[in-house]
Amino acid sequence: MAYNLLKGKRGIISGALNEESIAWKVALKAHEEGAEIVLTNAPLAMRMGEINKLAETCNAQIIPADATSVEDLENLFSKSTEILGGKIDFVLHSIGMSPNIRKGKNYGDLNYDWFQKTLDISALSFHKMMAVAEKQDAMNEWGSIVALSYIAAQRVFPDYTDMSQAKAVLESIARNYGYRFAKLKNVRVNTISQSPTMTTAGSGVGGFDAFFEYANKMSPLGNASAEDCANYCIMMFSDLTRKVTMQNLMHDGGFSSTGITEDIVEMISPKQ
Repeated sequence: MAYNLLKGKRGIISGALNEESIAWKVALKAHEEGAEIVLTNAPLAMRMGEINKLAETCNAQIIPADATSVEDLENLFSKSTEILGGKIDFVLHSIGMSPNIRKGKNYGDLNYDWFQKTLDISALSFHKMMAVAEKQDAMNEWGSIVALSYIAAQRVFPDYTDMSQAKAVLESIARNYGYRFAKLKNVRVNTISQSPTMTTAGSGVGGFDAFFEYANKMSPLGNASAEDCANYCIMMFSDLTRKVTMQNLMHDGGFSSTGITEDIVEMISPKQ
């Protein structure tokens, strides 16, 4: 059911790879709620994915952009405002990748060049995106910028390795740029710390299936799905959350506030 929450709004959505992607579901919801959007992803990711199908469904144009390239981001924002016919009301940063995780490097044996790439792709790109938007004056007053994070920014999950640091940097950038953008244009900046989600990126982390099940048992409401996260993003893009900024918003079925659950106790208790 649609509520026209984004009627008349313009947005940029990054990171839609395939139908499992959170960004894909956000794009569909934004379109359903009345927004006009531009889709973007790295050229390599676009060749791997199915973004053209999404663009057709959402009546959206695609602008390839490497989020680590300021030049590409400048082109993204200038062309987006041209295509959409005005300034941007919302942006989704759904970008994250660790070469160390992809190559199976453990935390004590990280390739530091790859570590820097992890930080650049997964966190510094968020700062670059907002800095370009600021310099081009591309955001509307009371706009909303959201990045997707994970609780490994605060807690240890061994197989998440250097992505843990990237998410911590991402959340710090959201707070600092959130302050700056609020003072400049009343633009709000937040991160959403999502449950482990069955996406291409999530399932690339070692032991993901086991942890997904553990998190589900540790969450009183169960894991939040990609569809649930899309709904939350739409709320954050809407005018209903105008005074929410600089927050890391936990969207995890209660996982982050739960010490232990009956399901976990039952799972680890000796069988009689």
